[in-house]
Amino acid sequence: MKKFRLVLVCAIACLFMSSCHTYIHSMKTPNSYVEYHAEDFELSDQVTGEATVTRVLFIDWQHLFGTKEIGKTSSVGTVIPYIGLSIPGGANYALYQLMQKNPGYDVVVYPQVESHRHAPVLGTDIYSKTTYKVTARLGKLKK
Repeated sequence: MKKFRLVLVCAIACLFMSSCHTYIHSMKTPNSYVEYHAEDFELSDQVTGEATVTRVLFIDWQHLFGTKEIGKTSSVGTVIPYIGLSIPGGANYALYQLMQKNPGYDVVVYPQVESHRHAPVLGTDIYSKTTYKVTARLGKLKK
């Protein structure tokens, strides 16, 4: 019985120490105030990023133990600055895809989030699949 407990404790410890990766795409913004005008930016056409979040038993297992690729927006702070409304939780994965496909931009302008949720088991997260699509213009500061 003691040997079984030892093996069980070792297995649980190995599970918690197993490797997983988190990639966060962000930019630092200083605490200083700089006023910009629309003519100071060069805007891109509308670009999109998509991601799917699958939950089984209310948990997103793919992003719990696997690689996390998250894009975050914030009007102030250490993440991508944006103009407009903030991005809800699961859409951060789609925002990461958007930024990876379009490198070199300084700001996300008016991101729009579209989500489609499919939950065939009583409409709950016992099993659900949500697809997020983020559409936005990206801006570069003119030199």
